[in-house]
Formats: sequence, structure tokens, C-alpha cells
Amino acid sequence: MPDGTPPRPPLARTLRSAEDLHAAGLLPEAAMAGVTAVSTRYSIAVTPGVAALIDPADPADPIARQYLPHPDELVTAPHEQADPTADAPFTPLPGVVHRYPDRALLKPLLACPVYCRFCFRREAVGPDGGLLTEAQLEAALDWFARTPAVREAILTGGDPLMLSARRLGTILQRLAALPHIELLRIHSRVPVAAPGLVTPALAAALELEKPLYLCVHANHAREFTPSARAALGRLHRAGVVLLGQSVLLRGVNDSAEALEALFRAMLRARVKPYYLHQLDPAPGTARFHVPVEEGLALLRALRGRVSGLAWPTYVQETPGGGGKVPLGPALG
Repeated sequence: MPDGTPPRPPLARTLRSAEDLHAAGLLPEAAMAGVTAVSTRYSIAVTPGVAALIDPADPADPIARQYLPHPDELVTAPHEQADPTADAPFTPLPGVVHRYPDRALLKPLLACPVYCRFCFRREAVGPDGGLLTEAQLEAALDWFARTPAVREAILTGGDPLMLSARRLGTILQRLAALPHIELLRIHSRVPVAAPGLVTPALAAALELEKPLYLCVHANHAREFTPSARAALGRLHRAGVVLLGQSVLLRGVNDSAEALEALFRAMLRARVKPYYLHQLDPAPGTARFHVPVEEGLALLRALRGRVSGLAWPTYVQETPGGGGKVPLGPALG
């Protein structure tokens, strides 16, 4: 917020419609029709914590840009794809994606605390949750049990930390008990978007005998609020290794200064920057696109300015489900 501007009172609930956003002072009335049209196709969710970070007086606010819907989302550019990461061809059964020989995804639900406007799973995620049934979850866990080539189980979705501590703990314990599973990973927005969900019970559910890595998705330094740092500290004390993943986004972090601030904020929160993703070409996301050449130039601009601990690997998905390939840092 600008200096001298009193903070808005905290919201009591997540904002899920154009009307909610307008009532919270985050959306002008003139924009409501366009956002309502977007909501018929893509879900909206802005948590109280995220809403408090948005400066409604700043038309270029980087937090608002990530989370507030825009009519351009309904425009699909020629290069955009409905399934840019090609999950579908590598899905042997509901909730499982097996693209790499030694690791596989488990998607126990498709609900998130917030819905990012650039998400490559925007067509699938939503508040109905897409929760696997008990039978589907059992089938997925059985698949992991009878696939010994898989050494790493990656929980994603949706956001696995939206599950109850009991259910999440049960899933993790079942996977960790498999002799061939050597490590587990969770991808989540919760610690920065809804840090209040990181309760002592949830942190306790993540205490495993096998290594557990949590990839925290954050794209701007302001997302590391005191509440977010407290949540991450709780996870760190539970023995969870914290990694950071971000997406290079036009208008959010497409400057050397913004990336430096982001990576420094991660390190202060005990999060090691891990991946900087080139934007996946999901439908309606062209306004966030930063060319690869520009991304590489930004990394070159950081050379000598930040610790080696602050460097992520800059990666891009290859077409047709070929997986991620590194783009940098190659600083010749």
C-alpha cells in the first residue's frame, strides 16, 4: 500500500465472484461484466490474505495481476493449447500422471486456495474440488505400489495442502511405506496464499521418515508476508525441505529488480529458489508472456548481484509432454 494509506480491514472469507471483488473495493463497477463473463469459464478465488496485499489504486499492481480476472482470458492466441503440459496422454488412471520413468504425480484434488490467472490447469481446477473418491484414491495408491520404477511421488493438483491434516497424512504415510519410494514432494500455494491453513496438525502430518520436499509457488516478494514466513517456519521446523518455484510473468516479476527481490525474500523465508518457469501456453494467458530471450537477459542481469543460493534453474516445458528442459542460467 502507498505510504500513509491505512490498511483495509481484513476480509472474512475468500472472494469468488465479480460481485465479491467489487464489494471488497478490488474491481470497479465498469469491469464487472467482463469479469463475470470470465467466471463462467474459469474459477475465481482471492483469499483474505492475498486481497490485503492488493493496492486497488495501482493499475499495475503485481499481486492483482496474478489473481484478479481479466477479459483477455477469454481470448485464445494461436500458439496456446488446452493441455500445454500434455498431462492427458500420460494419465494411466484418474489422479495419476506418469511422464518420467522414475517419478509420478498424484493429484488427490483439484481445488486451490486461489486461482492464478496464468495457471496451465485453469480448465480443470475449481471450487468443486475434483476430489478423488475413496475408490479412485485406493486405485491410485495401488498403482504406485505396483510401479517399482517410480522412486519419487509428487503430490500436486489443485493444492494438496487444502486437504485435511488427517487425509494428507494418511496419503503421505501410505506412499512413504512403499520400499521403492525414496522421496516425496508437494507443490503448494497455501503457505503464501492461505498461511493460516498451515496448522500444527498439518505440519505434524508432514513429518515423515523419508525426505519430503515442499515446492512453494510464489512470484513476487510481497507474497512473503509475516504470516507466510511464520507458516514456512513451522514447516521448516517439521523437517520439510522448502524449495521455491516461480513463473516468469509480464507485469509481475519481469525485471531484474523484481526477480532479485523475490529470490532474496525466498531465502529469508528458508526457501531455496528451485525453478523459474517459462510460462506454459494455456488458453488466455498471452498477456503474461515474456519471451525466452528476455528471460535469459534478466538472469544475466542478476549475475554478481545475488548469491548462488538465490539462483533457480530457468525451465520450459517441451511440446507434447516431453518434460522440462533447462534454459539457464548459462551466462556466457
